[in-house]
Amino acid sequence: MIIQRHDTKARMSRAVIHNGVAYLCGQVAGPDARHGDITAQTESMLARVDALLEEIGSDREHLLTATVYLADGGNMAAMNAVWDAWVPAGHAPARTCVVAPMPADELKVEVTVTAAVKGQ
Repeated sequence: MIIQRHDTKARMSRAVIHNGVAYLCGQVAGPDARHGDITAQTESMLARVDALLEEIGSDREHLLTATVYLADGGNMAAMNAVWDAWVPAGHAPARTCVVAPMPADELKVEVTVTAAVKGQ
């Protein structure tokens, strides 16, 4: 079985593909949005997911699972508003949302997704 690793560093790969399933590393807001509110951070984070999905040959309609990590559970409604607008109707992945510490103090949200690769 072939395992494809994308943008592999010493600690992690940005994405790993095995048997037609892509496993993306955790995505957070880009540098320009890191000091923004939960809405800005969620929009930036999901734009980064879109870019990585495109890079590996997938898209939002092929999402399988998502785990959303929030620094503050009080941000759930605002994050969900952005999430709901981002997920194509009828293509919602199996999703888990938890409150967890973030890797940097300014971060409010992180997501990890798996997706099917188109054509595989």
